[in-house]
Amino acid sequence: DEVDYRSELSRLAVWCRDNNLSLNVEITKEIVVDFRRAHTQHAPLTINGASVERVSSTKLLGVHITEDLSWTNNTSALAKKSQQRLYFLRKLRRARAPAPIMYTFYRGTIESILTSCITVWFGACNASCQKTLQHIVKAAERIIGVPLPSLQDIYSTRLTKKALCIAADPSHPMQSFFSLLPSGRRLRSLQARTSRLKDSFFHQAVRKLNSLPALPPLPSSAPQTSCTVTPIRPSGS
Repeated sequence: DEVDYRSELSRLAVWCRDNNLSLNVEITKEIVVDFRRAHTQHAPLTINGASVERVSSTKLLGVHITEDLSWTNNTSALAKKSQQRLYFLRKLRRARAPAPIMYTFYRGTIESILTSCITVWFGACNASCQKTLQHIVKAAERIIGVPLPSLQDIYSTRLTKKALCIAADPSHPMQSFFSLLPSGRRLRSLQARTSRLKDSFFHQAVRKLNSLPALPPLPSSAPQTSCTVTPIRPSGS
Protein backbone atom coordinates (compact mmCIF):
# COMPACT_ATOMS: atom_id res chain seq x y z
CA ASP A 1 0.00 0.00 0.00
CA GLU A 2 1.71 3.17 -1.23
CA VAL A 3 -0.94 5.62 -0.05
CA ASP A 4 0.99 6.81 3.00
CA TYR A 5 4.24 6.98 1.03
CA ARG A 6 2.81 9.18 -1.71
CA SER A 7 0.82 11.26 0.77
CA GLU A 8 3.97 11.96 2.79
CA LEU A 9 5.79 13.02 -0.36
CA SER A 10 2.97 15.39 -1.26
CA ARG A 11 3.15 16.96 2.20
CA LEU A 12 6.89 17.37 1.77
CA ALA A 13 6.39 19.18 -1.53
CA VAL A 14 3.80 21.48 0.05
CA TRP A 15 6.06 22.20 3.03
CA CYS A 16 8.95 23.10 0.72
CA ARG A 17 6.72 25.40 -1.30
CA ASP A 18 5.37 27.13 1.80
CA ASN A 19 8.92 27.64 3.11
CA ASN A 20 10.33 29.01 -0.16
CA LEU A 21 12.34 25.88 -0.92
CA SER A 22 12.53 24.21 -4.31
CA LEU A 23 12.73 20.46 -4.81
CA ASN A 24 15.03 19.66 -7.75
CA VAL A 25 13.24 16.75 -9.38
CA GLU A 26 16.00 16.31 -11.97
CA ILE A 27 18.49 15.12 -9.33
CA THR A 28 15.90 13.31 -7.19
CA LYS A 29 15.99 9.51 -7.48
CA GLU A 30 13.65 6.79 -6.29
CA ILE A 31 14.79 3.33 -5.22
CA VAL A 32 12.29 0.54 -4.59
CA VAL A 33 13.55 -2.02 -2.07
CA ASP A 34 11.39 -5.12 -2.39
CA PHE A 35 12.55 -8.62 -1.45
CA ARG A 36 9.26 -10.37 -2.16
CA ARG A 37 9.33 -13.12 -4.75
CA ALA A 38 6.39 -11.64 -6.63
CA HIS A 39 7.41 -8.12 -7.58
CA THR A 40 4.74 -5.47 -7.93
CA GLN A 41 4.63 -2.91 -10.70
CA HIS A 42 4.74 0.52 -9.08
CA ALA A 43 3.23 3.59 -10.66
CA PRO A 44 5.67 6.42 -11.50
CA LEU A 45 6.33 8.91 -8.71
CA THR A 46 5.65 12.58 -9.45
CA ILE A 47 6.62 15.77 -7.64
CA ASN A 48 4.87 18.97 -8.69
CA GLY A 49 3.83 17.29 -11.93
CA ALA A 50 7.35 16.10 -12.82
CA SER A 51 8.23 12.41 -12.91
CA VAL A 52 10.98 11.13 -10.60
CA GLU A 53 13.56 8.81 -12.13
CA ARG A 54 13.57 5.32 -10.66
CA VAL A 55 17.04 3.77 -10.38
CA SER A 56 18.54 0.53 -9.13
CA SER A 57 21.40 2.32 -7.36
CA THR A 58 22.40 5.84 -6.40
CA LYS A 59 25.05 7.73 -4.48
CA LEU A 60 24.10 9.49 -1.26
CA LEU A 61 26.72 11.42 0.74
CA GLY A 62 29.49 9.35 -0.84
CA VAL A 63 27.80 5.99 -0.18
CA HIS A 64 26.51 3.86 -3.06
CA ILE A 65 23.10 2.44 -2.16
CA THR A 66 21.46 -0.29 -4.25
CA GLU A 67 17.95 -1.68 -4.37
CA ASP A 68 19.12 -5.08 -3.06
CA LEU A 69 20.97 -3.40 -0.15
CA SER A 70 24.24 -5.07 -1.12
CA TRP A 71 27.51 -3.20 -0.84
CA THR A 72 29.41 -4.50 -3.86
CA ASN A 73 29.07 -1.24 -5.80
CA ASN A 74 30.12 0.77 -2.77
CA THR A 75 33.15 -1.47 -2.19
CA SER A 76 34.25 -1.17 -5.82
CA ALA A 77 33.99 2.62 -5.71
CA LEU A 78 35.94 2.90 -2.45
CA ALA A 79 38.62 0.48 -3.64
CA LYS A 80 39.13 2.31 -6.93
CA LYS A 81 39.40 5.69 -5.26
CA SER A 82 41.78 4.43 -2.58
CA GLN A 83 44.05 2.60 -5.02
CA GLN A 84 44.51 5.80 -6.98
CA ARG A 85 45.88 7.45 -3.84
CA LEU A 86 48.30 4.60 -3.19
CA TYR A 87 50.26 5.95 -6.15
CA PHE A 88 50.97 9.19 -4.28
CA LEU A 89 51.91 7.22 -1.17
CA ARG A 90 54.51 5.35 -3.23
CA LYS A 91 55.80 8.66 -4.57
CA LEU A 92 56.33 9.82 -0.99
CA ARG A 93 58.32 6.67 -0.23
CA ARG A 94 60.52 7.21 -3.29
CA ALA A 95 61.12 10.74 -2.05
CA ARG A 96 62.28 9.21 1.27
CA ALA A 97 59.52 10.87 3.27
CA PRO A 98 59.59 9.91 6.99
CA ALA A 99 57.14 7.24 8.14
CA PRO A 100 55.14 9.70 10.29
CA ILE A 101 54.57 11.90 7.22
CA MET A 102 53.42 8.94 5.13
CA TYR A 103 51.19 7.73 7.97
CA THR A 104 49.53 11.15 8.22
CA PHE A 105 49.04 11.16 4.44
CA TYR A 106 47.49 7.69 4.62
CA ARG A 107 45.10 8.67 7.41
CA GLY A 108 43.93 11.78 5.56
CA THR A 109 43.66 10.53 1.98
CA ILE A 110 43.20 6.73 2.06
CA GLU A 111 41.87 5.63 5.44
CA SER A 112 39.35 8.49 5.40
CA ILE A 113 37.93 7.06 2.16
CA LEU A 114 37.93 3.42 3.27
CA THR A 115 36.14 4.27 6.53
CA SER A 116 33.64 6.82 5.22
CA CYS A 117 30.27 5.96 6.85
CA ILE A 118 31.78 2.60 7.82
CA THR A 119 29.21 1.99 10.57
CA VAL A 120 26.50 1.92 7.90
CA TRP A 121 27.88 -0.64 5.49
CA PHE A 122 30.85 -2.60 6.85
CA GLY A 123 28.83 -4.95 9.06
CA ALA A 124 26.66 -6.00 6.12
CA CYS A 125 29.56 -6.44 3.68
CA ASN A 126 30.33 -9.97 2.59
CA ALA A 127 33.75 -11.48 3.23
CA SER A 128 34.92 -10.79 -0.31
CA CYS A 129 34.20 -7.05 -0.04
CA GLN A 130 35.90 -6.80 3.33
CA LYS A 131 38.94 -8.65 1.99
CA THR A 132 39.16 -6.32 -1.01
CA LEU A 133 39.26 -3.22 1.18
CA GLN A 134 41.61 -4.75 3.76
CA HIS A 135 44.02 -5.63 0.94
CA ILE A 136 44.45 -1.89 0.30
CA VAL A 137 45.26 -1.34 3.97
CA LYS A 138 47.89 -4.09 3.77
CA ALA A 139 49.39 -2.51 0.64
CA ALA A 140 49.67 0.84 2.43
CA GLU A 141 51.18 -0.92 5.42
CA ARG A 142 53.97 -2.37 3.25
CA ILE A 143 54.65 1.03 1.69
CA ILE A 144 54.82 2.94 4.98
CA GLY A 145 56.57 0.21 6.92
CA VAL A 146 54.51 0.54 10.09
CA PRO A 147 51.47 -1.45 11.28
CA LEU A 148 48.10 0.09 10.45
CA PRO A 149 44.75 -0.50 12.19
CA SER A 150 42.53 -2.98 10.39
CA LEU A 151 39.15 -1.93 9.05
CA GLN A 152 37.49 -4.42 11.41
CA ASP A 153 39.10 -2.72 14.41
CA ILE A 154 38.12 0.73 13.17
CA TYR A 155 34.57 -0.47 12.55
CA SER A 156 34.28 -1.97 16.03
CA THR A 157 35.56 1.20 17.66
CA ARG A 158 33.25 3.51 15.74
CA LEU A 159 30.29 1.16 16.11
CA THR A 160 30.71 1.18 19.89
CA LYS A 161 31.12 4.96 20.02
CA LYS A 162 28.09 5.60 17.81
CA ALA A 163 25.94 3.11 19.69
CA LEU A 164 26.81 4.67 23.05
CA CYS A 165 25.96 8.14 21.72
CA ILE A 166 22.52 6.98 20.56
CA ALA A 167 21.83 4.92 23.68
CA ALA A 168 22.68 7.88 25.93
CA ASP A 169 20.53 10.37 23.99
CA PRO A 170 16.82 10.17 25.00
CA SER A 171 15.94 12.59 22.19
CA HIS A 172 17.31 10.26 19.48
CA PRO A 173 14.44 8.61 17.54
CA MET A 174 16.19 5.21 17.66
CA GLN A 175 17.16 5.32 21.34
CA SER A 176 14.40 2.84 22.16
CA PHE A 177 16.37 0.07 20.42
CA PHE A 178 18.86 0.22 23.30
CA SER A 179 16.59 -0.83 26.16
CA LEU A 180 18.08 -2.28 29.32
CA LEU A 181 16.99 -5.60 30.76
CA PRO A 182 15.65 -5.52 34.35
CA SER A 183 19.11 -6.51 35.58
CA GLY A 184 20.54 -3.31 34.10
CA ARG A 185 23.67 -5.17 33.00
CA ARG A 186 22.70 -6.02 29.42
CA LEU A 187 20.59 -4.66 26.60
CA ARG A 188 17.52 -6.41 25.31
CA SER A 189 18.43 -8.42 22.20
CA LEU A 190 16.77 -7.48 18.91
CA GLN A 191 15.01 -10.23 16.99
CA ALA A 192 15.91 -10.84 13.35
CA ARG A 193 14.67 -13.53 10.98
CA THR A 194 17.02 -12.66 8.11
CA SER A 195 20.78 -12.26 7.98
CA ARG A 196 20.25 -8.93 6.23
CA LEU A 197 18.50 -7.50 9.28
CA LYS A 198 20.83 -9.29 11.68
CA ASP A 199 23.84 -7.58 10.05
CA SER A 200 22.27 -4.11 10.12
CA PHE A 201 23.62 -1.32 12.30
CA PHE A 202 21.30 -1.50 15.32
CA HIS A 203 21.42 -5.27 15.67
CA GLN A 204 25.20 -5.27 15.47
CA ALA A 205 25.39 -2.30 17.86
CA VAL A 206 23.30 -4.04 20.53
CA ARG A 207 25.40 -7.20 20.25
CA LYS A 208 28.59 -5.15 20.43
CA LEU A 209 27.54 -3.34 23.61
CA ASN A 210 26.44 -6.61 25.20
CA SER A 211 29.86 -8.09 24.44
CA LEU A 212 31.66 -5.42 26.47
CA PRO A 213 33.06 -6.54 29.85
CA ALA A 214 30.88 -3.93 31.55
CA LEU A 215 28.04 -1.97 30.02
CA PRO A 216 28.55 1.79 30.45
CA PRO A 217 25.86 3.62 32.44
CA LEU A 218 22.86 4.29 30.21
CA PRO A 219 19.70 6.29 30.90
CA SER A 220 16.55 4.44 31.79
CA SER A 221 14.23 3.59 28.91
CA ALA A 222 11.29 5.06 30.83
CA PRO A 223 9.20 7.62 28.95
CA GLN A 224 10.57 11.15 29.07
CA THR A 225 8.49 13.98 30.49
CA SER A 226 7.79 16.84 28.13
CA CYS A 227 8.65 20.45 28.82
CA THR A 228 8.09 23.80 27.21
CA VAL A 229 11.05 25.90 26.12
CA THR A 230 10.57 29.64 25.67
CA PRO A 231 13.01 31.17 23.15
CA ILE A 232 15.00 34.18 24.29
CA ARG A 233 14.99 37.07 21.88
CA PRO A 234 18.21 39.02 21.42
CA SER A 235 18.18 42.58 22.68
CA GLY A 236 16.95 45.16 20.21
CA SER A 237 14.75 42.72 18.26
